[in-house]
Amino acid sequence: MFLHRQRGSGGPARCAADCRLAGSMSHYAVIAPPFYSHVKALEALAAELAGRGHRITFIQQAEARPLLGDPRLAFHAVGEETHGTGSLPQTLRLLARPDGLSLFRLIDNLAGITDMLCRELPGALKTLEVDGLIVDQMEPAGALAAEAAGLPFISVACALPVNREAGLPLPVMPFDYATNERALRIYQASERVHDWMMRRQNAVLARHAAAYGLTPRRGLHEWLSPLTQISQTLPSLDFPRYRLPESFHPVGPLRPPVAAGEPEARLRDAPLIFASLGTLQGHRFGLFKKITRACRRIGAELVIAHCGGLTVSQEEKLRALGASQVADFVDQPAMIRKAQAVITHGGFNTVLDAVVGDTPVLALPIAFDQPGVAARVVYSGIGERVSRFATSRTLARQLQKVLTKPHYRERLTEVRADLKRAGGVTLAATLAEQALDSAQERR
Repeated sequence: MFLHRQRGSGGPARCAADCRLAGSMSHYAVIAPPFYSHVKALEALAAELAGRGHRITFIQQAEARPLLGDPRLAFHAVGEETHGTGSLPQTLRLLARPDGLSLFRLIDNLAGITDMLCRELPGALKTLEVDGLIVDQMEPAGALAAEAAGLPFISVACALPVNREAGLPLPVMPFDYATNERALRIYQASERVHDWMMRRQNAVLARHAAAYGLTPRRGLHEWLSPLTQISQTLPSLDFPRYRLPESFHPVGPLRPPVAAGEPEARLRDAPLIFASLGTLQGHRFGLFKKITRACRRIGAELVIAHCGGLTVSQEEKLRALGASQVADFVDQPAMIRKAQAVITHGGFNTVLDAVVGDTPVLALPIAFDQPGVAARVVYSGIGERVSRFATSRTLARQLQKVLTKPHYRERLTEVRADLKRAGGVTLAATLAEQALDSAQERR
């Protein structure tokens, strides 16, 4: 199993403190996919570093700028020729409906973003006089550009870690954990299918690596930092891992230390269920109707947050079906703490909120790493999963199970204790300082 390690006589905190006392403030660039959950996790880390006196600049296409909310953080736009106005909305539309041929168009679209960043980043890093990079695992162009520019970088897994090892299914696969020969054959075959589907992005990376004279590699998992890798995924929320590098640190959720507001729902004496399908899947009116009917079957209150995906008319129809509150956004952490269960598409950040809130999970995975997250929800014992194509009756039965069986909350208590010990954004910032500043001193 993987464990968090602190090495050296003084540890990361002592090293970072010494660096600050010496006045060696640095300029870090952050490279992330232009998507809400990834940017927000890295914004929390960047804000912690900014609070310690460092300069932070996010680099991405211009339309990603509104995702940043902290005025201390700078933004540098790149790729205007290929990724100008309308580019990001097109990507988000493909992400929202990744079915059939749309999935291949999405993969090509994401490969195009990586291609643009591989072209633009080296020059931008030189212009900005960057000292080091903080790179999301899901955007390998950041790692490639750092190596091309001779700059240190760290990797951050905002989603499930992409680190591979034999006997472990990829994060995007729906498989349960098993060690028998049949399961291992399935894992291996699914890896080959995945790599074939991602061949466009791998070709982009190979072409740019050759152009910059870098060692040829394939896939996201071969573009990870040798210095430090930071992950939001705790060991107790993952399948067993045995071959992670010494530089891998599971710190838990990257969140700013802010007080949460109170939920607005008017509640009866009934279980409260909170349902959200995230920022990209909130348009799925049919699935919300099914969730509403399931909650009505068991006499539960339901609060829905659709993240702006539904129309006013659809909101009214869900209320007529029995939903207590339907809104575009609510204070999700506060609502989850109040709820007796959370229904989610398997978004990893929502699952982390559920752990923080000590609230069991019912996952209805849709795409990307959500099936993998759902499999880990079941494996870790903090909830259940059900197909999004299941009937409202089946959904109600699984929801009732999550509400009434005590072992989910018992397991949540254990995982939550792990989370409290993990270090969070404070430790992540210290690890980033230690790795990047130490690498600068050796240059």
